[in-house]
Amino acid sequence: MLLARRMARRGHAVKLFALLPEGAEDLDSGALEVVHFGIGRHPLSLLRGLACAVAEIQRFQPDVLHGNNFHGNLAARFLGFAHGSARVVSTIHNVYEGTWPRMLAYRLTDWMSSYTVAVSEAVRECYVRLRAVPARKCGVIANGMDAEEFAPDALRRAEVRAEMGAGEKFVWLAVGRLAPAKDYPNLLRAFARVRDANGDAELWIAGDGAAEYARELRLQAEGLGLRESVRWLGLRRDVAALLDAADGFVLASAWEGMPLAAGEAMAMEKPVVATDVGGVRELAGDAGELVGAGDSDALAAAMVAIMRMSEDERARMGAAARTRVVERFGIDAKAEEWEQVYRAIRR
Repeated sequence: MLLARRMARRGHAVKLFALLPEGAEDLDSGALEVVHFGIGRHPLSLLRGLACAVAEIQRFQPDVLHGNNFHGNLAARFLGFAHGSARVVSTIHNVYEGTWPRMLAYRLTDWMSSYTVAVSEAVRECYVRLRAVPARKCGVIANGMDAEEFAPDALRRAEVRAEMGAGEKFVWLAVGRLAPAKDYPNLLRAFARVRDANGDAELWIAGDGAAEYARELRLQAEGLGLRESVRWLGLRRDVAALLDAADGFVLASAWEGMPLAAGEAMAMEKPVVATDVGGVRELAGDAGELVGAGDSDALAAAMVAIMRMSEDERARMGAAARTRVVERFGIDAKAEEWEQVYRAIRR
């Protein structure tokens, strides 16, 4: 979404196509027009949605169709084939987008896509190895970060901490959908160990998910004795403010592509503790603490080590993290890389 808004600012005509009905997903589109195709589980909704999509493509007459994630990539490929003149670029955001039938679908429809971009080297290597995409047609462009939006603000930090009643507690923030990929059970087990080591700590979790899965996570937290120290914030649009208020950021994922929230935390000068999955190492470099996936003890130890640092040590760690994001992952530089891809596939 950030890339789409930045492309519009750079003078391109941009329209967003969403496969699901309006309200079924969170799209912070700003002033950009969003067309919802309304595709649901019923076969008739698929037919109606495809008819709507073809009509919109004919009206808009795009030069490039840019797909994201499995369903979006396949939809862009078929719509590009139907339209004829539009070139298609596919984007893969995660090392895991499904089992072998999806990889076969990628392989069989690759001829419909001019180029595929992975958000990290780890993602590219994974899909080339699975033969979902050919190496010659797959490149890497990391997610871009808006370092202007995600910049520390001492006044905002004080206001949000007061609003949340954080006091002098050390606040860890986790951001992401309540889904198996994020491995919140691992995080909750780790945080229980953190609380044993330092009772003056709090974990905020910003994100929503399926109701039953969310209920299971809450029950796990209560079973671990974390009812009073874990705050479930739900879906939030003020992530920058929450990051300002937090003292550290934690990511416990089982698999990832290039986690945007971790990059935003780095831009906000927060110490980051994360699992070493997907493109996390490419993002964090030596500006974060990385541990093995699923290792709750190691995750807890890294969090406790951060908490035991002096404020100056944490500040230096955060400053190095922001410098890395600004120099390597700025959204303007990434937008330029994408423009080069668009121009290349239009030749």
